[in-house]
Amino acid sequence: MQSRWFDFGGDTIIRADQYIRLTSDRPSQKGWLFSRVPMTATNWEVEVEFKIHGTGNLHADGMALWLTKQRGTEGPVFGSTDRFEGLGIFFDTYKNNRPGVVFPYVMAMLGDGQTTYDHANDGKANELAGCSARGLRGASVPTKARLTYYQDSFLRLDLQYKAEDEWTNCFEIPKITVPSVTYLGFSAETGELSDNHDIVKVDSRNLYSSTQHPSPSSSSSKPKGKVFDPNQGHHSGGWSWFFLKVVFFCILCVGAYVGFTMWRTSRRSSRF
Repeated sequence: MQSRWFDFGGDTIIRADQYIRLTSDRPSQKGWLFSRVPMTATNWEVEVEFKIHGTGNLHADGMALWLTKQRGTEGPVFGSTDRFEGLGIFFDTYKNNRPGVVFPYVMAMLGDGQTTYDHANDGKANELAGCSARGLRGASVPTKARLTYYQDSFLRLDLQYKAEDEWTNCFEIPKITVPSVTYLGFSAETGELSDNHDIVKVDSRNLYSSTQHPSPSSSSSKPKGKVFDPNQGHHSGGWSWFFLKVVFFCILCVGAYVGFTMWRTSRRSSRF
């Protein structure tokens, strides 16, 4: 099976009517899904619905959302390549060595193309920001992640896993720069322990704004991606003035006609 917009590999299974399964609930699997066309927008938003689930009480390892210069390369970081250049968002479901941290744990890493992922400590050395998300795996509601980026301004991740239409802010990173040309991708990995890692739906959009971008703190409100028109407020005023001029012109014409009629009547009366 082939797609015009995405490539996939590893143990990925495509069920177009239901989901894309990056890994099945089996040991030692890796799978990935990457876009063929790069994202080049200055400001953007990616929203993905996914599902991490399986049998048993022990499970691993997790999945990742990628916006990187590399694409479609299998590797040791949640099924994709290490030493990547760009952004990785990791949904880690297995705790190796992070004392005091509740798992699942979601974190961001900005790769420079040379730095390796800190496997031994669950990415602690690489973490830009993150949050614990207990209940993300096996949630009873559709689980979603919404990643919003405004260039050189902020990167924000919101999660839905507690209730439908209830978004929880995971992190917000100010003044961050993501490479301007990246490929959107997803990957997952299992080890001795396993899980199903499914991608259900992906939406990506360009965001447009005036010099005042949406407030980063308003994570509960969803950016519309609508073009801001600074002259929009003047359109109604222009039309109102146009119609007003038409009314004045009509009144002037009526007044002129009435005046002309009265003058012609008085002139006829003066002949007799």
